[in-house]
Amino acid sequence: MAAPKRGRSASAQSKPGRSLALILIAIVALTGGMFASGNTTPRLGIDLAGGTSITLQAKADQGSAINKTNMNTAVEIMNRRVNGLGVSETEVQTQGTSNIIVNIPKGTNSAEARQQVGTTAKLYFRPVLAQDVSAGAAASASPSASAGGSSSASPSASPSSSASSSEKATGTSSASPSSSATSQGRPVTDALKAGSTPSSSASASSSASPSATSSADASASASASAAASKLEAQYTALDCSKATQRAGAGKNAKPADATVACGKISGVWYKYVLGPARVDGTDVKKAQAVYDTQSAAGWQVQMTFTSGGAKKFADVTGELAKNASQPTNEFGIVLDGEVVSSPTVSQSITGGSAEISGSFTQEEAQSLANVLSYGALPLSFRTESVTTVTAALGGEQLHAGLLAGAIGLALVIIYLVAFYRGLSLVAIPSLLVSAALTYAIMSLLGPTIHFALNLPAVCGAIVAIGITADSFIVFFERIRDEIREGRTLRPAVERAWPRARRTILVSDFVSFLAAAVLFIVTVGKVQGFAFTLGLTTVLDVVVVFFFTKPLMTLLARRTFFASGHKWSGLDPKGLGAKAPLRRTRRPAGPAAGPVDPKEA
Repeated sequence: MAAPKRGRSASAQSKPGRSLALILIAIVALTGGMFASGNTTPRLGIDLAGGTSITLQAKADQGSAINKTNMNTAVEIMNRRVNGLGVSETEVQTQGTSNIIVNIPKGTNSAEARQQVGTTAKLYFRPVLAQDVSAGAAASASPSASAGGSSSASPSASPSSSASSSEKATGTSSASPSSSATSQGRPVTDALKAGSTPSSSASASSSASPSATSSADASASASASAAASKLEAQYTALDCSKATQRAGAGKNAKPADATVACGKISGVWYKYVLGPARVDGTDVKKAQAVYDTQSAAGWQVQMTFTSGGAKKFADVTGELAKNASQPTNEFGIVLDGEVVSSPTVSQSITGGSAEISGSFTQEEAQSLANVLSYGALPLSFRTESVTTVTAALGGEQLHAGLLAGAIGLALVIIYLVAFYRGLSLVAIPSLLVSAALTYAIMSLLGPTIHFALNLPAVCGAIVAIGITADSFIVFFERIRDEIREGRTLRPAVERAWPRARRTILVSDFVSFLAAAVLFIVTVGKVQGFAFTLGLTTVLDVVVVFFFTKPLMTLLARRTFFASGHKWSGLDPKGLGAKAPLRRTRRPAGPAAGPVDPKEA
């Protein structure tokens, strides 16, 4: 039974070159892939490359609740938005119970990402009851459809409907301010009455007693009149050319209430009176930016409604089409309280699709489609702070991290040379192989899984130097223990390996488990530390098994190490080795003492 075991052991010892060749091939393949992909350096995070850090604080409005579910939903939506823009290194994470931290590295689309992360994207389709040029704007300006932000809503059905859509687009809000009902002094209350419909409560009260009906009608009329008077006062005082007034117009209006709002068309701010919302953003199933090659519309956003949304949209456009004059035959597309478009409607739009068109740029169309596609945030947010990290500061931090790593590596090498002498010829190449594998893998993981190297990740790599060196030390000490027992180097290496292997695996498993738990239970930059620590721990096992042990086996055959040279680090005398174990031959026969020649 022992002979096959020795044969397998001898075979394994005689072919350490295979393991060395395997790991060298892996290094060449990873390095080649790194240069072939053009990713020759790891992708850097915000603290090293520079960028912007935004702190958003949630605020409850319209019955929304600040809780863990809504905060996690907001984080998920923000992540999808910025990833849709290609800013994949952006970190979005919660902090405490009501704050969200957004870290946006410096990049091509980072400016748009900053605009979208906190956008609530509350989309409503509201009928336009009144419209006028805002105070301070040029009186001769008129909202033409070719203006930026103007749009058309069109069915994608028959050619005739497409043609009428084009007519609607060119006629969108084309009435001059002087022809507007409100600009001629028509009260907002008249506009509200014209756009109102009988309420269910009024219908129900018709079956009640005359006195009760009269009392209810009087109460409802007084309440509506008071609301209309308040709205008219807001509309009259509203100056959309002033940013402070635009910020408050229509932002907190309930969907079921009429409201005032602002919208910019052809560079001119207009103010609106809008009726209750008839369709909202949740009724939009999909939105995408497309370029219209069939007409001069250019970039536009095509929307597809849900089945319920398609019916609502058909109903409201059918009602608006019955109005012959502007602006009561328009509906406003309101995004976060601002009118982004107010197309004219001449017929009911069925089929479940519509489009927002105008002189959008590609970026504007894609940005709007991105926000609409990924939905509205469940909470409103206000920006608490915006911190810009310059690339120069990030470079200083990277320099400091690399300097700390170099100092740590130098100290480890000095210790290995001073204490283990010739064995450092095994340890130092092993450290270099581990560093080469780590660098190549990090460079390839950047475009693959969007891994970004941040300062905590650099710290994880520095800690890994100690973990890797610890594995070498465990192996070397096991070999020295065997030499102290009186064995020669080659058998000492093979006997020490199984014992060292168990210790190394247990130690690395504990480190990897700690890194995995840290990665799961933490967020943001701490995950970078955990990921790097786990990666380097796995690579430590690979390097020790496929490089350190085979290299040690080869060097054990060299005279410098096998003879126990005093600079080899394996000098038996310096280690206090015992005298070599010797066996004494015993007589084959059972008799003891001298044998008489005569008897022989």
